[in-house]
Amino acid sequence: HHQINARKRIDMLMDSEGRVEIGAEVKPIDILKFKDSKKYADRLVDTKAKIGEDDALVVMQGAINQQMVVIAAFEFRFIGGSMGSVVGERFVRGVKAAVDNNCPFICVAASGGARMQEGVNSLMQMAKTSAVLRLLTNKQLPFISILTDPTMGGVSASFAFLGDVVIAEPGALIGFAGPRVIEQTVREKLPEGFQTAEFLVENGAIDMVVTRQNLKYEVSRLIRLLMNKEIEAS
Repeated sequence: HHQINARKRIDMLMDSEGRVEIGAEVKPIDILKFKDSKKYADRLVDTKAKIGEDDALVVMQGAINQQMVVIAAFEFRFIGGSMGSVVGERFVRGVKAAVDNNCPFICVAASGGARMQEGVNSLMQMAKTSAVLRLLTNKQLPFISILTDPTMGGVSASFAFLGDVVIAEPGALIGFAGPRVIEQTVREKLPEGFQTAEFLVENGAIDMVVTRQNLKYEVSRLIRLLMNKEIEAS
């Protein structure tokens, strides 16, 4: 599948009525005054002007087939979907909203990993996002993790594989370091299809691979199952 933006992803999964965005008031700041080929502050401004989003995660409360959920969808166009302090905070607020409303939390990942421009603050989000999922566990609420192309680095190494059910889209690249980096490090040729969704499901690392057109149906079915509701015949 080709990449799609976060709001289109939410549109594909979520019913159109009764949506409420969560955490939009949380905005990024350049704490470290970081500069690589460009000042981080300028990169934030330019990226927002280009794509209309002010960070790499959109969190929405609403419903899937009239079942209340909270969805967090990554925006890969925003600095490679990288996870910084805003992504971490919005993720946490999304989980807490799911707990408050006694409903499932769904995350659609599309990320290159932690945001290097925020240094150790970005790495802290790995622990922050993973730890907050305990709130869902304590209330026996489902966390469904959907991995899309690509799901890499600090995102794959934190919450992405902690779902009660982990789903991937066909052909998605999923892993920590990229295949070229691994091959250059270990100086060995990797197996065919290594780090693809199909390779991971065949080897038990994820639960299922679902095509995009079937994703809403499958997620809805899983919610009914995990929330102990009656499942309608297909």
